[in-house]
Parts: sequence; structure tokens; C-alpha cells
Amino acid sequence: MTDPAKGAGGSDVPRRSWAQTLRAVFSVRMLVAALMGFSSGMPLLLTGSVLQAWLKDGGVDLTSIGLFALVGLPYTLKFLWSPLFDRYSLPFLGRRRGWLALMQMCLALALFGLGMSSPSPQNLLGVSLAALLVAFFSASQDIVVDAYRRESLADIELGLGSAMYVNGYRIGMLLAGGGGLILADWLSFGQMYRLLALVMGLGILVTLLAPEPSLPEGRPRSLVEAVVLPFRDYFTRDGAWLALGFILLYKLGDTLASAMTTPFYLDIGYSKSEIGAVVKLFGFWATVAGATVGGLWILRIGLGSALWWFGLGQMVSTFGFVVLAGAQPTLAALATVVALENFTGGLGTAAFVGFMGALTDRRFTATQYALLSSLMGVPRVLASAPTGWLAQELGWAGFFFACGIIAIPGLMLLRWMRRLMPAQTP
Repeated sequence: MTDPAKGAGGSDVPRRSWAQTLRAVFSVRMLVAALMGFSSGMPLLLTGSVLQAWLKDGGVDLTSIGLFALVGLPYTLKFLWSPLFDRYSLPFLGRRRGWLALMQMCLALALFGLGMSSPSPQNLLGVSLAALLVAFFSASQDIVVDAYRRESLADIELGLGSAMYVNGYRIGMLLAGGGGLILADWLSFGQMYRLLALVMGLGILVTLLAPEPSLPEGRPRSLVEAVVLPFRDYFTRDGAWLALGFILLYKLGDTLASAMTTPFYLDIGYSKSEIGAVVKLFGFWATVAGATVGGLWILRIGLGSALWWFGLGQMVSTFGFVVLAGAQPTLAALATVVALENFTGGLGTAAFVGFMGALTDRRFTATQYALLSSLMGVPRVLASAPTGWLAQELGWAGFFFACGIIAIPGLMLLRWMRRLMPAQTP
């Protein structure tokens, strides 16, 4: 039987020794990827759940708080202005670092401005505009960070670099989400936002010290080329539409299952304290461990093989919820399922993000990656909507079994992915 991973460039990848692998882990490039991930992850919850808590504290009604979810639209629509970053270079620091330093400076100022506002039923317009600016500059920072990571890493390093980025991203979210709320109790929401704006400013130092990627040949020379060429380049490739289908399907089962885990845990008898300690804290570090191990193994076995084996692991771990649905609610059972699900989710994310980077052309990295990453968010937003109804109709065991089966089409598409991926050389 043919190894499905060969459909994604798995068999012809040169394998690195463990010494080479460890040198790659501790390289400056991986440190920069992690620190830039931290800068990208920190602002997300500051316009999400943390801002919702501040609005509630200010006496804003629930309907208005719900509408603030629209502040996150720039993260979905960022591909609309991403061609600007491929076409134009600022007169300082180079094509990528110049834009990155500017976006980070604007983001820090926008966060500081949001911290100076005062959420109340009478001041929603000012707060929403400030939050929208934070989201816009944060999404813009993401565009350039993704482009920088793709252009500064060799193809074989994309998996590990993506793992380091994702780990930094999650730590940034943890600091802003959990740490931000704790700080708001000790200081105030406004003071907390202003303090984190200063922390955000430290990302500029990383940008200033990081090396600038070399300029690729054939990059866009006009805005029209920057808009048209990335799409022409991608959609004229053999199998381009299959790759889009793969991006939608690869983590679909994992995403659908994750959307309903908290109601599931509560429904089968676990307390909020148990969920907080095991699922949120223990699960967080299991995800970080999975992404790190995943990045290391991608260097050893190649991105194609990793996509296959990690995707299979994600599917198997989803079936763990089926077992948990029929078991007595014990901490040991919960910890086992959470550890397996989060660890394999971290593995899959490292390979998946690396795969999207491998699909992009270095001439149009910002535009193509912004498009693919926006598409990656579709299942989280749209496909997750009917999960509550499905769980109610199928029961918990039936729902999670269906989520596991949904992973199969994405794995089957791996056979056709090899033609889209560049040759992975050390």
C-alpha cells in the first residue's frame, strides 16, 4: 500500500540528524518566530473577551456587548489590503521589517488610546472606534509577521518555525486573556490596557534586531500586479482548488469538536473548577508541548508525512470524547482525554500552518498567506454554528463520533498535495 504521505512530499525529504534538529530549534530564526508569535497573539483577546469584561463592568447592555464581536472583522478581511505589503517598501528597515515596525508602533498607540477610553452606555462609539483600530493594526501586523516567517525560513524549517510561532501566539493570548483580567482586578482596565501597550512596544525591539529577508526576484512592480499576480499564480497551479478544500477540511473535525467541549464537560458532571484547572491550564501546556514536538518531528520526517500522521492523531483523539461520554466523570479520565486531544491538536496545527506557508510564493507571501489564513478561519466561524443542534440531535457520543469521521476526507486529499508543495531541502 502506498504511504498517503507521499502525496504531500513525504518520502523524498532529506532527514536531519538530532544534532541538526536541535541546532535548528535554538537558532535565532526560531526565537524570532516565537517572539513575533507572542506579539501577534497578545492583542487578539484585548478586543475580544477582555474588552467584553470591561464593557460589562462599565454597565453596557448585553446586546451592545454582543455587537462588539464585529470589531474582529479585520482578522477575516485582512487579505483585502495585504497586497499593499507585497507591493510597497518603506524607506527604512526593508520590505518586511519597515512595515512591521510601523504596524507595531501604531498598534501600541491604538492599545494605549483604547486604555484611555471609558466604556459606558454613553461612550460606545469612541470605544468601538479605538477597538477597531487595535484590531486593524493587529491584523496588519499578522499579515507582515506571516510573510516574514515564510521568507526568512527554509522550506524544511516551516513546520518548526510555525510551531514556535504558534507557541508564542498562545502565550501572548494567555498573558492578555488571563493575565489581563488579573491585572484589571489589581489596577483598572484602563491601566491594564496602557501597561500592555508598553509590553506590545517591546515587539518593535525584536523587529529592529531581526534580520531582513532577502528580496525575491519577480516581486510586484505595481499595485495592479500585487493584486492580480498572487491570485493568478495560485489558481493556475495544478490542484489549487483541492488545496483549498484540504485547508477547509483538515482540522474541521477537531474544530467542530472543540466548539462544544465546555458544555459537554459540564453536562457529564465535571465542575467549573475541574474544567478550569484541567482543560484550560493543563490543556494549554499540552497544546504547547504538541506544537513543539510536532515542529521537531517535521524536521525529521518531512511536512508531508507529518500532515498524515498528525491528522490521523487528531482523528483518533476526537474519539476519546466518545469514550469519555460513557465513562464515570473522574479527573484521571478527563486529564487523559484533554492531554491527548490538545497534544495532537498542537501537532496538527504545527504541520497545518507550515503547509500553508509552503503553498505561498515568496514574491507574494503577504497576499497569498492572508488569503489562506482567512480561509482557515471559515470552519471556526461558520461550520461551528450548528454544533449545538447536532449534539442535541445525535447525543454527545454520536456527535463526537461524527466529528472524528469528518476528518477522513481531509486526510484523503493528502494524496494530491505533493504537486503543490516545494521540494523541501535543508
